Amino acid sequence: MRKLDKLVLRSFWGPFVVTFSVVEFIFIMRFIMLYFEEIAGKDIGLFTYGQLLFYCSVITVPVAMPLAVLLSSLMSYGNLGEFFELTAIKSAGISVMRAFRPIGIVVVSLTVFVFWFNNKVMPWANLKFYSLLYDVKTKKAALNIKEGIFYTDLPGYRIKVDKKFPDGRSLKGLVIYDHTQSNSGNRKITLADSAQMYTILNEKYLVFELFNGNDYHEDPDRTSPNTDQSDFVRNKFAHTKMVMSLKAFDLKKTDEDQFRYAAIMKNLEELKSESDSLEGDVEATVKSMVFSAPRYYTYHLNPIPANSKSLYGKGRWVDSLLRKEVPSYQKAQLVSGALTQARSILSSAETNESILKDKQIRVNKTQLEWHHKFTSAIACLVMFLIGAPLGSIIKKGGFGVPVLVAIIFFILMYVMTIQGDKLAKEGRAWVPAAAWASNAVLLGFGLFFLKRAREDSRLFEADVYRIYFNRLRARFEEWREQVSFLKKSPEKLAS
Repeated sequence: MRKLDKLVLRSFWGPFVVTFSVVEFIFIMRFIMLYFEEIAGKDIGLFTYGQLLFYCSVITVPVAMPLAVLLSSLMSYGNLGEFFELTAIKSAGISVMRAFRPIGIVVVSLTVFVFWFNNKVMPWANLKFYSLLYDVKTKKAALNIKEGIFYTDLPGYRIKVDKKFPDGRSLKGLVIYDHTQSNSGNRKITLADSAQMYTILNEKYLVFELFNGNDYHEDPDRTSPNTDQSDFVRNKFAHTKMVMSLKAFDLKKTDEDQFRYAAIMKNLEELKSESDSLEGDVEATVKSMVFSAPRYYTYHLNPIPANSKSLYGKGRWVDSLLRKEVPSYQKAQLVSGALTQARSILSSAETNESILKDKQIRVNKTQLEWHHKFTSAIACLVMFLIGAPLGSIIKKGGFGVPVLVAIIFFILMYVMTIQGDKLAKEGRAWVPAAAWASNAVLLGFGLFFLKRAREDSRLFEADVYRIYFNRLRARFEEWREQVSFLKKSPEKLAS
């Protein structure tokens, strides 16, 4: 490997690792902010939180990689240009395209890696992440009994506490309604002046140690089922315990197979198979609707014979029938029947349209996901074609100008991708065109900047635009003087 290649690669790897880590951190923070309210207060342990963050970091790799490539390319070639190393390379007779080659080979390798990652790792990571996120979101919040409010999250119990002491264990004025045995009213009530609350057996059970209270229990009179009589039992206690299961607060694992239907959980082969199956289903649905449509009209029109040479044969036409005198009550019946038939046809058409639309949306979503396996990988190469020449033109390193430029192009790519997906899902755009639109537009920018870099353009230098503006102003002043001179000499104008 030549010294030039080592120099360029050394300037690339440092910014790439840093920017990729920063972008990953930003996306993880976005996830935390997005789902904070739904997962906060859930006693799920650090291990489960760690799993969520790990899966989140994995599924953000295809999104973070193009941005990291763009930013690191800008910074590496911007640094080379800022410290005149790129100028020295050009002075030695080495073209700028040769300087782009080492990082270009690395980016091609990253593109292949991202494609493999999208096809093999992403379906697994999406399945793990969204299934675990669903389990966490549906998990009950941690036990939190507040003063003066009935706590109802513990199945079978309603608990009210008058006062909670700072230690979190000591309670005063406790009321417990026990509905575990029967749902027919408040038949079992426990009152206590004070209590101690704690968990046992690795937080699987909640214990209330009660002091100075009464236990009230009402049982229906089983000897007289036809009467309203009941037995009322009161037990006074100085010290007793109540043990309640906390199984309802455990994290319940949902079968992951329930989430495999989503397109993001499938690889290229599965997506292709599902797309073909869905398209076949759409075609079958259309044929079924076409074949069933004539049932709305067979009551009114007779089919024309195949061997008929003319539509105007002998027979009774509808005009002759309309000229007949029809009683008023029959007219009302005919109008009502016609309206009913028209509404039936309209309702059927709207239903068929809705069914076809839903099925076509599923087809479009599946095809979009298939294309995105490729587009997110190719985006790395496209971003390099923007970042490398643009960095050599700007000649600014660090996190200033490169970050600003990278954000602009990333937002452009993100907005175009989201808008294209929306149009494709709604059936207003061809799926391949919508999926590849962002890459196509950004590729145009990349080829433009590459051409400017080969010409050693001063595209972003203020002096160039200042000189151009001064030339335009000078031409404008010259034109204005000529116009003023001609206005003062009309005879010259005539001549």
